[in-house]
Amino acid sequence: MPVSWFLLSLALGRNPVVLSLERVVGLQDAARCSPGLSCHLWDGDVLCLPGSIVSAPGPVLVPTRLQTELVLRCHEETDCDLCVRVVIHLAVHGSWEEPEDEEKFGGAADAELEEHRNASLQAHVVLSFQAYPTARCVLLEVQVPAALVQPGQPVGSVVFDCFEAALGAEVRIWSYTQPRYQKELNLTQQLPDCRGLEVQDSIQSCWALPWLNVSADGEDVRLVLDVSEEQRFGLSLYWNQAQGPAKPWWHRNLTGPQTITLNHTDLVPCLCIQVWPLEPDSVRTSICPFKEDPRAHRNLWRAARLHLLPPQGWRLDAPCSLPAEATLCWQALDGGPCQPLVPPLPRENVTVNALEFPLLKGHPNICIQVNSWETLQLQECLWADSLGPLKDDMLLVETRGPQDNRSLCALEASGCTPLLSGVSTRAARLGEQLLQDLRSGQCLQLWDDDLGALWACPMDKYVHQRWALVWLACLLLAAVLFLLLLLKKNHVKGWLRLLKEDVRVGAAARSRAALLLYSADDAGFERLVGALASALCQLPLRVAVDLWSRRELSAQGPLAWFHAQRRQTLQEGGVVVLLFSPGAVALCHEWLQDAASAPVAHGPHDAFAASLSCVLPDFLQGRAPGRYVGAYFDRLLSPDAVPALFRTVPVFSLPSQLPDFLGTLQGPGALRHGRLAERAEQMSRVLQPALDSCFRPPGTPGTGRGMRPEAEERT
Repeated sequence: MPVSWFLLSLALGRNPVVLSLERVVGLQDAARCSPGLSCHLWDGDVLCLPGSIVSAPGPVLVPTRLQTELVLRCHEETDCDLCVRVVIHLAVHGSWEEPEDEEKFGGAADAELEEHRNASLQAHVVLSFQAYPTARCVLLEVQVPAALVQPGQPVGSVVFDCFEAALGAEVRIWSYTQPRYQKELNLTQQLPDCRGLEVQDSIQSCWALPWLNVSADGEDVRLVLDVSEEQRFGLSLYWNQAQGPAKPWWHRNLTGPQTITLNHTDLVPCLCIQVWPLEPDSVRTSICPFKEDPRAHRNLWRAARLHLLPPQGWRLDAPCSLPAEATLCWQALDGGPCQPLVPPLPRENVTVNALEFPLLKGHPNICIQVNSWETLQLQECLWADSLGPLKDDMLLVETRGPQDNRSLCALEASGCTPLLSGVSTRAARLGEQLLQDLRSGQCLQLWDDDLGALWACPMDKYVHQRWALVWLACLLLAAVLFLLLLLKKNHVKGWLRLLKEDVRVGAAARSRAALLLYSADDAGFERLVGALASALCQLPLRVAVDLWSRRELSAQGPLAWFHAQRRQTLQEGGVVVLLFSPGAVALCHEWLQDAASAPVAHGPHDAFAASLSCVLPDFLQGRAPGRYVGAYFDRLLSPDAVPALFRTVPVFSLPSQLPDFLGTLQGPGALRHGRLAERAEQMSRVLQPALDSCFRPPGTPGTGRGMRPEAEERT
C-alpha cells in the first residue's frame, strides 16, 4: 500500500518546519502602548477577582481581542525560557447620555457634559495567565486622550512582556477591566515543544531530547530512537482520550539506541508516543502520528464492541473515542435490511460511553446500527441471546399530532404502510385484524411518549390460517397420487425401494441449508470454491456462497449480507462451513492479533473478513459446536495450520475425507455409508481439476503470532 506520507521523520529536535523566536533581554515584565496611548504596569502580581458586570456610566475602555506571540526570555545566550507575549486590543464602549434635568440646570448641565467629553479615558485592565503549575494576574493602567475617544471605535493596543511557560504546555489567558463592564475575553493555546521551535541552542532542556523516526516496515511500523549509547530515556505508548485521562498501554525505560516494532493491527488513531530523558524536570514530548492512517481507523472499528447493559442500557467499547451515530432498527424475520426506527425514535450521537434505550420493553427484533461517515460499521441485535431468535411480528408505528390526531402504519420493507390502505401488502391485507389485536391487548408496547408509540403484534396465527387451505389441498393431492400408485404399483416398485432408502430422510436433508465462507485468495481458489459449491448443490442441500451473490453484496455490503445469511441458515437448522486456506488462516490470526501473520488484502466482496466479527465470538463463547464445520483442501494447507480455536468443531480434509464431510453436512438424515461413498467419489472427480489448477508448492506464509511492541537494540 502507498506509505509515502507515512515515511515521515518526527525528530524531537530540529525540524523542517520550525519557528525562529525573538529574544527578550531582561527578567522584568514590561508593558508598552500603541502611539497616542499611555500605559503603566503595576509592580507585582494582583489578585484575580473579576467581580460582577456593572453598567458603564459613560464611555469606557474595554478589551476587544487578545493575541499572543512566543518569545525567548534569556538570562544568558544559551540559557533562555519560553515566554508568551500578550497583545490586548482596546476600544471605546458606551457614550455620554444627555442629562434628564437639562431644563432645570440649563447651562450648568451643558458645561458639565462638555467637560466630560473633553476629558481623557482611563482604564485598569487585568491580564490573567494560567499554565500548570503557574497562575498569575497583572494590572495595566491605560489612558486614552479625549481626541481618540470615539464611541464604538478601536483606540489601539497594549503589549505585555511576558508570561513564562513550559514547552508543550496548554496556556489559558483572560482579560477584563476593573470594574468589569462586559464578559471577560479568554484564549486557550497549546504551546509547541522542542520539535516545532528553533531553540535547540537556547533552551537547555531541549539539548538531551532523543531523536525519534517513525517509518514503515512492510505492513508494520518501526520506531527508531537515535541517541547516544549511554543515554537513558523513557518511552511510553498510550491511548489519548477526547474525554478523560489517557489510557497507558506500554512503557519502558531504555538505554542507548533502540528499535521498537509495532504491528499494524495495533495501530489506532489515538495511539500516541511520549519520550523523555530520564533526568529531573525533563521535557516530555508527545506525538500522535496515526490520526489519519486508514489502517488505524479500520483497526478501531474492528476492536469496537456493543454490549447490552441490564435493564435497558448499552455501551460501545473501543480503545479510542469513536464519534458515530447510533440508531435503533427493526429486523424482520424474512432477512431483509434492518428498518431504522428514526423517526419516531431520536438518533443518538455516541462516543465510547453508555446510553439508555428509550424503550419500555426489549424485543429480539430490535437491533442497534452504528454508522460513521454515513457507512454502517456495526449492527447487533443485543436481545437475541436473552430473548431468543427473531420473531414473526409486525411492528406498528403510531404517530400522534396536535388535537389528538393519530395515525397508524405497519413497518415493512417498502416503508410504513397505513393499515387501512388499498395496497397489496401483507400489513394492508391484515389491517382490520391487526387493529383488533391492538385494541384487545394482544400487541406488546415497546415505546410510548407524546409523539407516538411502537407496538409489536404477533403474526403466527395468521400464517397458520393462510396455510390451512394449502395443507388441505396437499392432502387431497397426496391421496390422489397414492391411488394412482396403487393402480400402477408394478411400475413404481423401483421408486418405492429408493423411497425406503432416501425419501424417509430426504425431506429433512433437502430443507437443510449450508452457508459457505472462504477467503478469496486468488482466482484459482475462487474457481475451486465454485466447483465445491456446485457439487454440494447436487446433494439435498441448499448452498449459499458470496461468489453467487455479488449483486446483493454490492447493495448491502459484506457485513449486512453475512448477518442476514447466517441468521437465516442457523434459524433453519443449517450449518456454517468455514473453508480454510492460507489467506483465511492469515485473516484469522490477524484478528487474533498474532504478530507473525501474513498481510492479507480484503476484497470488496470478502464476506469471510466481514464475518469474523461475528464468527469469533461464537467460538470464544462456546456456541460453535453444532453450528459450524471446518474444511480445507489437501496439498493447499496442512492440518496443523488451522488455528486451535477453530478445531473445537469437526475439521475435514478435502477430498480425502469427503464422505465424513458430506455426512456431517446432511446431519442425522444422511444417506447410508455406501451411497455417501459413491457421491463422495463423484464429487472428488469434479474437484480434482480445479484443485490441480490452483495448487501451489509449499512456502505459503505461515500463521502469525500475537502482536505487541518488541524492543531490540539497533545494529
